Amino acid sequence: MTIAALGSHRATGRTITEQFHAFDARYPHVYRALERMADRRMAVGATRVSLKDLFEDLRRQLPYGVAGLNNNFTALYARRLIDDHPHWAHAFELRRRRAA
Repeated sequence: MTIAALGSHRATGRTITEQFHAFDARYPHVYRALERMADRRMAVGATRVSLKDLFEDLRRQLPYGVAGLNNNFTALYARRLIDDHPHWAHAFELRRRRAA
C-alpha cells in the first residue's frame, strides 16, 4: 500500500493539525457526538475518559462510519474538549505534543 493510500500527512503535505481542522470543519457532528458521549460518562461519575474509547464507540454508532475519522485526531479532540469544558481537564490524560 502506498503512502498516499494510507492518507499520510506526507502525501497530502498537511500537518496532522491542519488535517484535523479540515476534518472538524467538514464533520462538526463528530465533535458534538464526542462531547455528548464524554458528558454522559462524566455525569455517571467517570473520573477518567479515553478519547480512543469514545472514538471506537462512535465508529460503532455511525451506520457507515465517517471517512477520515483518524486516530491521530484523538489528542486534538481531547484538547478541544478541555478548552470548551475546563472542568473536565482531570478526566483526560494529555501528553506533550511532539508534532504540529
